[in-house]
Amino acid sequence: MKVRASRTRVLGIKAGRLSVALAAPPVDGAANEALRRALAEHFDVPRADVQIIAGEKSRRKVVELTGARLDDILARLPASEA
Repeated sequence: MKVRASRTRVLGIKAGRLSVALAAPPVDGAANEALRRALAEHFDVPRADVQIIAGEKSRRKVVELTGARLDDILARLPASEA
């Protein structure tokens, strides 16, 4: 997760992990909420279906998406940037 980026966006898979750039600062949960919002929008699931299950205060997080099929999620992944 890249915090304080110029804009929030899902970057793709890098080193086996989903990389997301966030414009929100890591203060008072703003970055976590921006992450949930960005993933919900990108993968077309309700925000309530995006949960941070580990790493709430870390740059590396484990996120669970419910209400979406794996095939649909994989199809929505952008090509990774080099």
